[in-house]
Amino acid sequence: MKNYIFGRILRSLLSIFLVTTLVYAIVYTMIPRNYIFKQDPSYSKNTATPDAKVNYESTVLQKMGYLQYWDSKTLLQKAKSQDKSITAENTKANTKKYQAFLKQKGGDWKLGEFKKGGYYAIRNIPIYEQVWNFYANLVVIDHPWKIQDKTNPNLKRYLRFENDKSIGWALVGSGTQHRYMLYFNGIFPFVHQNFITFNLGTSYPSYKDQAVLDVINNGQGAADIKEQTFPTGVTKRSSVDIYTRTYQSPQLADRLAIEKFGKGDAYTKTQSYYQDPSMVVSSTIIGLVGLIIAYAAGIPLAMLMARYKNKTFDNVSTVALTFLMALPSIALIYIIRFLGSNVFGLPTVFTQYGALDWRSYVLPSLSLGIMSLSGVAVWVRRYLIDQQSSDYVRFARAKGLSESEVSRKHIFKNAMVPIVSGVPGAIIGVIGGATLTESIFAFPGMGKILIDSVKASNNAMIIGIVFIFTVVSVISMLLGDLCMMLMDPRITFTSGKGRK
Repeated sequence: MKNYIFGRILRSLLSIFLVTTLVYAIVYTMIPRNYIFKQDPSYSKNTATPDAKVNYESTVLQKMGYLQYWDSKTLLQKAKSQDKSITAENTKANTKKYQAFLKQKGGDWKLGEFKKGGYYAIRNIPIYEQVWNFYANLVVIDHPWKIQDKTNPNLKRYLRFENDKSIGWALVGSGTQHRYMLYFNGIFPFVHQNFITFNLGTSYPSYKDQAVLDVINNGQGAADIKEQTFPTGVTKRSSVDIYTRTYQSPQLADRLAIEKFGKGDAYTKTQSYYQDPSMVVSSTIIGLVGLIIAYAAGIPLAMLMARYKNKTFDNVSTVALTFLMALPSIALIYIIRFLGSNVFGLPTVFTQYGALDWRSYVLPSLSLGIMSLSGVAVWVRRYLIDQQSSDYVRFARAKGLSESEVSRKHIFKNAMVPIVSGVPGAIIGVIGGATLTESIFAFPGMGKILIDSVKASNNAMIIGIVFIFTVVSVISMLLGDLCMMLMDPRITFTSGKGRK
């Protein structure tokens, strides 16, 4: 069993790596770079002159991992470390010196000149190096020597438990990126840590300069203002999420930050609370409700179809389910949307009532559920019919048990194993259906942001969402196997002959 789990985890990691790498290579090699600037609202403002255009585009492309860029100041500092005589003036002598310096550096650096004076250097990063950089920076480990700030040489470095005035007992760090390294609160999963975090890149052009994980994990909508007590003891109404305190040089603290956290405090950078749930939570809500609908309706329907095999109910249900399976998903969603709106008065778009109204979640959840229902019902029916001719079923009937008792106590009990094993596939189906469903209902979840990111050429967001979807799919399949074993102890995943 241990060998199986270890091997399955390795295969899962390999699957995640292959899928993410393939998508990364496709996105970063096949989508023209200039597409990413088309939906940047500040592009025209920041590219008014040829020099400004070069600087802005190169800076953005460097953030996205396409290239390395040294502006005039950076290039001059690096070149002066080897040749003190070099200057920023555009002369033939300086050009030769810079070219010699870049040639010595290797890596196909290209020298450029700004029209108003000065030089810059660019190196295009090959795709294999981009992929390596993505994985090399994927896992971020926080520790007391993480922050190296020359403007704050007296920064203390420690990890210790403190009874914080704002959040109570917590493992607090100094010199770390995060202030609260380990803390507890009433928000799932109740125990939170910041020792190990993930870096999926920086979003651009949509949600400009925000970390991908922050975009999908943070709340949405209007700020949620509530009464809070800050480390200085000040109690006031604020939307600040104190748990998200991260390092910021004390020199950058404004009057409000000093009032809340104290003069000289190095952890004044925070995020905010929002009234609406995050994209992750929103997608999880409709995904789980959709799965419940699919199985709550699909399993009883399959049991009735199997019990009345080849009779009117089974034939009519088979035709209906076959029709649902053959109907394109987009057509099914629009039919549900039309009926839900005109018959039951439910909203056709999420923004009509917003996140705080349960009606906003009904039609997206129902769409995901019905899309999965037909597959669940047909598959379970087929398995139940196969079991009806088994020896243990004939023996149960011979004992005089009614058909309902045979179905409920014997057939269904054994059918739980394949039903459980089908849950991972259903989860993957929900993930696939969520992209289309959320887009049609303007539902603010991860499926919609994936489609929006493709339209906006937001490469980092595309890679981040694909990575998350892949991890969820692989983990669900692994948990499905383990649940099968728990449901039926006769199932083992050991290799070799017999049992030991």
